[in-house]
Amino acid sequence: MSQVERAAEAEQTQTKYLGFWIYLMTDCILFASVFATYIVLRENTFGGPGGGELFDMPFVLIQTLLLLTSSFVCGLALLAARAHKKAAVIGWLIATFIFGAAFLVLELSEFIKLIGEGHGWQASAFLSSFFTLVGLHGAHIAVGLLWLVVIVWQIVHLGFTAGTTRRLTLFSLFWHFLDVIWICIFTIVYLMGVL
Repeated sequence: MSQVERAAEAEQTQTKYLGFWIYLMTDCILFASVFATYIVLRENTFGGPGGGELFDMPFVLIQTLLLLTSSFVCGLALLAARAHKKAAVIGWLIATFIFGAAFLVLELSEFIKLIGEGHGWQASAFLSSFFTLVGLHGAHIAVGLLWLVVIVWQIVHLGFTAGTTRRLTLFSLFWHFLDVIWICIFTIVYLMGVL
């Protein structure tokens, strides 16, 4: 590969990273809009229960620990990838998937429980905004889990190429971003909801 080709490839890689950062910033705007909507509507319970009556904080704390642990092991996968330890990368990514999937199952079970008790998204503006915000985060987690399956498949079949390493790095950024969003949800929705 000539020096010109390497320079063009490096520029193309930097453009992909920039494009992904732009995507993350647009996602920040999306979440900021939904957070603002939730904050405006959180007191509009239509005579029904608010967060203090509905939220089970020990349950939410377990969710939080699962997601934070998934982010930690995702970071370990990235470190193992930089050391070209294929088995370790796959193992850490499988652990990331398991913790992320467990988080998503708990989130869905919370939704099912609330809906089963008659506290669905249509019951009040507060619940509409709650389901929208937390559900949007859950949808991102689901997409991330699918992305993770594709990355594991690529690493198993293609090994460590520039493309697979770049995709793993971008996935890691995305996954850590979702952790930051969850910490905001945990604080603004759950903690402030029970105080």
